[in-house]
Amino acid sequence: MSIEILFLVIYFVAMAGIGVWAMKRGKQDAEGFLLGGRSLGPGVTALRLQSSSMSGYMFMGAGSMGYTQGYFSMWYALGDLGGGILNLSVLGRRMRKLSQILGSITSIEYLEHRYPSKWIRLIAAPVALFCIFFYVLAQFIAGGRGLEMVSGVSFPVALAIAIGVIVLYTFLGGYLAVAYTDFVQAIIMVVGMVWILVATLMAVGGFTQGNEAVGEINPNLLTMWGADLGYQGQWGVILGALLVFSIGYMGWPHVVVSHMAMKKPSVARTAGVYSLIFNLLFIPGPYLVGMFALILLPNLANPETAIFEVADAVLPTFAVGIVMAAIMAAIMSTADALLLQAGTIASQDIYARFINRKMNDAQMVWVSRITVLALAIIGYAIAAFDPPAVAAVVIFSTTVLGSAFVPSYICAVWWKKANAVGAISSMIAGTLVSVLWQVSGAPDATGIDPMVTGILASTAAMIIGSLASQKSHPVPDHIGRALDETAKIGPIPKKMLMGQDSLLASQAEMAGRHE
Repeated sequence: MSIEILFLVIYFVAMAGIGVWAMKRGKQDAEGFLLGGRSLGPGVTALRLQSSSMSGYMFMGAGSMGYTQGYFSMWYALGDLGGGILNLSVLGRRMRKLSQILGSITSIEYLEHRYPSKWIRLIAAPVALFCIFFYVLAQFIAGGRGLEMVSGVSFPVALAIAIGVIVLYTFLGGYLAVAYTDFVQAIIMVVGMVWILVATLMAVGGFTQGNEAVGEINPNLLTMWGADLGYQGQWGVILGALLVFSIGYMGWPHVVVSHMAMKKPSVARTAGVYSLIFNLLFIPGPYLVGMFALILLPNLANPETAIFEVADAVLPTFAVGIVMAAIMAAIMSTADALLLQAGTIASQDIYARFINRKMNDAQMVWVSRITVLALAIIGYAIAAFDPPAVAAVVIFSTTVLGSAFVPSYICAVWWKKANAVGAISSMIAGTLVSVLWQVSGAPDATGIDPMVTGILASTAAMIIGSLASQKSHPVPDHIGRALDETAKIGPIPKKMLMGQDSLLASQAEMAGRHE
């Protein structure tokens, strides 16, 4: 057994072990399985949020973009650098308070509780499930490619191993397993990426010499406008690149659920600091390594393997194993969060809400687990036989998620007049505009990224829909009272928690019956 494979085996066993530990430690009721009992501190919250949003894109798509487009790729990195602290600052504390006041345990259920209408969940759940499936498909492909390279086994076998480990600990331990494995994986990701970046810079003779060598290959790569200067003046595309990983992932259900799982609202402040430190250490690396791979490996057949190949070329054998574990950590930390969120949507937001309202917690956990297993099998079948490009799938799915949900999540805690009509209009407009803009080829014709048009459409729809329907669909009194409390600094008064405040509970029940 090679040392690279040995490191990966140790890593896989450790992740599965965390899943078993989480199963024994965590409560197996709905809140325990889906939110870890709202028990997570700032370190786990921050690194779970960051690692679950990074994905295999960072080690495949980012490297490929650096290899093919040079410093243009850094627009994506610039947007991503402040994404975590922005997410935690805008949503963190307020979403944590409001979700508990309203008794919400899933990120989609939270939207329905804030905008009381069954149509919120009927629209949000399928859109989220559709995008999440394609996003997790990209992670499966990235995981399979990584294992294929390091182990030498065929892609279908490597893919099966990667999926199997991810499903195992997600299946066993729920959110607690996902959170703690993501925490460990985030640390491995930082160590691995810093190591490979330092080794790459040493191999090319330093940052300045590396830039000079890239400039000799193609001076356009040293600009922010792409290999053929095709993005010069294309501010619509550049704005989309900045938005997708900054504002965009405030609309990703598998990421914002991190806010709901915090031990207390004040955790968000410290978590924001940890998040920023992680981003500064990690995010620039994949793009820079991908670009400098042009010097070390000028004739790569598949640019998405740039970071894998560079690691193999510049690192000692034992370090390659650690870096491969880091790469798998980036992939698995997103895949497990996506799978758990998909299971949550299927069990809690679709099955329990519309099919079996009498479902108990034990049944919910098993419906969630079966969904995780089913998605893994379907994902394997697609990825094994006709795998698409990782970067394209990630950017498409995350663009649609952001366009559909960002205004709904932000307005939920910041705008009292935001109502069900506005939220429904926003989700529909954001989804349709971003998808149609992308599939019609409009970005090439107009120079405007789908993220820009999607966010503009969903924001406009939220504002217009809400203001036009204030009389016909007023925001319920119990929501107004909950938002007043959410805006305050400090713990939630016990009387405000759903079920303890008789007025709050009765108003929420009446709002539900009217739908």
